[in-house]
Amino acid sequence: MRLFLDANVLFTAAHNPSGKAAFIIELAHSGHCEVVTSTLAVEEARHNITSKFPEALQSLENILVSVTLIKSGSGRNCPIHIAEKDRPIMESAIKIKATHLLTGDLHHFGPFMNKREETAGIVIQTVSEFLEGNL
Repeated sequence: MRLFLDANVLFTAAHNPSGKAAFIIELAHSGHCEVVTSTLAVEEARHNITSKFPEALQSLENILVSVTLIKSGSGRNCPIHIAEKDRPIMESAIKIKATHLLTGDLHHFGPFMNKREETAGIVIQTVSEFLEGNL
């Protein structure tokens, strides 16, 4: 499985090292899945960690060692109608042929969750949904 992680998943994993998002990183580190994110997602996660929980910044940097980083797309080729700021995230997940896009952004991605037929074959889920269905 190839999982694309949105910024809020990275943020949560760094802020709560004993939580479910951090467990995804542990699964990847032990070879059970591959985790990928984009430069845009990392930039957003760093910004949010720095402004809200600066003590967790080193934790984020440690997490990124286990995550494959790709250059973000422009968002111009996003196949679903979502907020402009999220189009590069979806486009990046498609680019790397992710099986799943994990996000906590229910406001923007919620209407497309678990609708693989509408999202270029990618299952968009929360971390909890993913863990419930795959462990």
